[in-house]
Amino acid sequence: MSRTSWERLVKVPAEQTPTVIIPALNAAASLGAVLAACVGLPAVVVDGGSTDGTADLARRAGARVVAAPRGRGVQLAAGAAAAEGEWLLFLHADTRPGPGWREAVQAAMHDPTRAHYFRFALDDPSPEARRLERRVAWRCRVLALPYGDQGLLIHRTLYAEAGGFRPIPLMEDVDLVRRLGRRRLAPMPAAALTSAARWHREGWRRRSARNLLCLSLWFLGLPPGVIRKLYG
Repeated sequence: MSRTSWERLVKVPAEQTPTVIIPALNAAASLGAVLAACVGLPAVVVDGGSTDGTADLARRAGARVVAAPRGRGVQLAAGAAAAEGEWLLFLHADTRPGPGWREAVQAAMHDPTRAHYFRFALDDPSPEARRLERRVAWRCRVLALPYGDQGLLIHRTLYAEAGGFRPIPLMEDVDLVRRLGRRRLAPMPAAALTSAARWHREGWRRRSARNLLCLSLWFLGLPPGVIRKLYG
């Protein structure tokens, strides 16, 4: 699908075509599926020094590749600076938007005063995955804390007003959504499907407990660099 095809499908003018921004580090195993799901949109992959062919894979898929120092906050900020257009769609390299996401983005772009995020979902059929999805839904509904693996669609003006992503090694997503605040956040009626590989590798309870610990330490004021060492 070409960019023109995207504009015809969702019936928005060219200036409202979002640019997909993906920070990546040795993400060749998952990045291709994410870029394939976003075909037809301009994409910027910000590589933090991969050694597994991530950059070459991104170029072959038609994405623009930008080099940046390792660190998700730094990479996301570099991607936003390199992107063209008024709308920015931030995605993780192991998170691909699910069915109906283009229509959801189309509708969301009618409201540039808020940042929009997808529903969290895992590519795993297990009961543990469903339980985690319900906990994330509660966190978003009650605490207004969507994470980066839910994507973030935001107009460039609002991104600048909120101060953008700060160059921190971890919790850059929480940092930004806290500055946006509940009234400037809105869910989209589509899922972002994230790989469950980390939970399989580390264990469902252990990984979830580590994430909760990192969030708690962030709210207690511990420096992101220290939290990063705990996150692994």
